[in-house]
Amino acid sequence: MQDAAIAKPRFLFFRSVAALVLREMSTTYGRSPGGYVWALAEPIGGILVMTVIFSMIARNPPLGDNFPFYFATGILPFMMYQSISSKVSQSIRYSRPLLAYPGVTYVDAIIARLLLSALTEILITILMIALIAIYYGLQLKIDYIDCVRAFAMAITLGFGVGVVNCYLTSMFPIWQFIWAVANRPLFIVSGVFFLIDPFPENIRTLLLYNPLAHPIMMMRRGAFDTYDAVYMSELYVYLVALALAALGMLLLHRFHRIILDEGA
Repeated sequence: MQDAAIAKPRFLFFRSVAALVLREMSTTYGRSPGGYVWALAEPIGGILVMTVIFSMIARNPPLGDNFPFYFATGILPFMMYQSISSKVSQSIRYSRPLLAYPGVTYVDAIIARLLLSALTEILITILMIALIAIYYGLQLKIDYIDCVRAFAMAITLGFGVGVVNCYLTSMFPIWQFIWAVANRPLFIVSGVFFLIDPFPENIRTLLLYNPLAHPIMMMRRGAFDTYDAVYMSELYVYLVALALAALGMLLLHRFHRIILDEGA
């Protein structure tokens, strides 16, 4: 009897998460032509346009001899972090009507958006790399373990930032606009276009305080066998991400009822 009582809440959790994932897929992707296929094609098209533009500016990448592939190894981890943090930060506001049901919690809403966003970004990454390799006839020597480690860092960091922002944007709606402005320089300083390693030590140390730079460095280590990423630190990323996640979940646990009743 005790085992059955324990199994029931676990089953309820997975059922709630699955239902929330299906709801988001139907409401978000079901409204556009092509549905989920369009959700994959749209960011891939955007990346391709950016790749063409920047490849005309910088024809010789710091690694390898193909700028589109080099650019993809930087922009894809960045977009994974950005998408997950954005989706998670809107979890409670997006799923507010369903959170009134006793079997659905704010944790279910957060996990559902995390899973769907992460799986979507992984599919986009695989399709993007495959398109570039096929179009340019590249013979890639990819270390898939390093790439998975890069994905894991980007996902964990996006989750940590997203959970904190979930509390802040729910309690203080203006934070969404403040964060959008503060987050824009990350595209430049995270090493999407350049390598951080060759910079002077004082500048390099400053840039490495940005945890998002490390998943990008790990991704490039997995994609280019000539790059060692000696300054990359997984431990630093996970410490920052887990500290943010713990803080965010603590705040949501303390104030989630106030958010549901009075928050934005």
